[in-house]
Amino acid sequence: MLAELGDLRPDQVYFRTHNLLTSGDGTPDLKWGSTGVYTEDSRDNPVYHWTILDGIFDSYRAHHLRPYVQMGFMPEALSIHPEPYHYKWTSRDPYQWIFTGWSYPPKDYAKWSELIYQWTAHDLARYGQAEMTHWYWETWNEANIGYWQGKPEDFFKLHDFAVSGVRRALPEARVGGPDSAGGGTPFLHAFLEHCLHGTNYATGQIGTPIDFISFHAKGSPVFTNDHVRMGIANQLRNMNSAFRIIASFPELKSKPIVIGESDPDGCAACQGDQLGYRNGTIYASYTAATLEREFELADRDQVNLEGALTWAFEFEDAPPFAGFRVLASDGIDLPVLNAFRMFAKMEGQRVAVESSGKIPLDAILKDGVRGKPDVSAIASLGRRQLCVLIWHYHDEEVPGPAAHVTLSLDGLPKTKNVRLRHFRIDDEHSNAFTEWKAMNAPLPISNAQANALQTAGQLAELEPERQIQAVEGKWVLELNLPRNALSLLVFTWQ
Repeated sequence: MLAELGDLRPDQVYFRTHNLLTSGDGTPDLKWGSTGVYTEDSRDNPVYHWTILDGIFDSYRAHHLRPYVQMGFMPEALSIHPEPYHYKWTSRDPYQWIFTGWSYPPKDYAKWSELIYQWTAHDLARYGQAEMTHWYWETWNEANIGYWQGKPEDFFKLHDFAVSGVRRALPEARVGGPDSAGGGTPFLHAFLEHCLHGTNYATGQIGTPIDFISFHAKGSPVFTNDHVRMGIANQLRNMNSAFRIIASFPELKSKPIVIGESDPDGCAACQGDQLGYRNGTIYASYTAATLEREFELADRDQVNLEGALTWAFEFEDAPPFAGFRVLASDGIDLPVLNAFRMFAKMEGQRVAVESSGKIPLDAILKDGVRGKPDVSAIASLGRRQLCVLIWHYHDEEVPGPAAHVTLSLDGLPKTKNVRLRHFRIDDEHSNAFTEWKAMNAPLPISNAQANALQTAGQLAELEPERQIQAVEGKWVLELNLPRNALSLLVFTWQ
């Protein structure tokens, strides 16, 4: 999985991980990880163990990924409420059971800051300044809900001391946050106010460095009338409210924004009927339709959206297509990963797209996509390449007619050597899940079946590459796009 993500765009894909500082021996459970990086001796002096943490970051870099460093969670020896610490949880248990000793404030903020300093200094010696200036450093995860068992002011203090530790070792480090849940919340506003105008708990000065702003945005699918209804409106409202809060601070209008978790629902490790979208093409088309609206919202609020991370896990030893939110299941790529492969082929500048089938942004914010489907595209223009990614999206995961699309292009180069490649995600292309169902959903799957499914999970072309002839820079293509399918058209020229 790391290799496939690194291949999307080497050194431009970032990986965000929980539990980088959690106590333990590295043995995973559901929703649990650990590195055992910090303990104390009999005299309460810090003892650092970097082996597991080094292995994680070494694996990123070996596969051309970079860390989006989450400074958390609280080591057992530092927690003010360490017991119970390690929990056991299943996808059917109450979620609040996970919030144990790792989610509490430190008993000593100076020791917390020194831990972060030692970590940064260790990585600096291992990876070098030139590499680490590309990383992102943020404190904790969703400290406005149960992941933080302290007051908001306690988190601001935790963050200030963490940033102080990072910057003491690497003054050029890119620091930010708060990776809070729910989009534009009072917590996000208070955090930004503190960073800009509050007294820094670590330095006593006014303000805390902030190089990027991060929050999380989630959809809200439901199961109704024997099918999944996606909740794209909720995710876009999260973004809209957060962008507006950020835009309300003149000092932050140009600051890069990273949506640290950008997903159709709020629990990757949960299972249930309302989460049945995850294996199919609706997850891919939803992702494309959402991405375009992210840019549209950012443009409207005049803020600087830099990127977004999907919060998908890897569940070892789970059967294929088990219903978790993943990019690949039991080593078999899902259609949504092919959506990211499509995005990765797009480069250069975003260019304007007009579509008579596009649902207006305000209508989606209000009601989602519940009537007519959303048929539109996002396009990019590189030096010798134009990419057009077209989707046919609807909130309701039910069969529907294909969309007949007429694509009109203007401004193509006046050359005879324009080549077209047409990639497709639908029930018959780039879709291991429908291939598995065609095999009568075998469990377990044989080695031969696994090989066939892994092939079916790759990004497929709808037709062979061909040459097209643009007349005066204009060209028209007609195609039928099934419900919740994607087409990527890649035009190249010499």
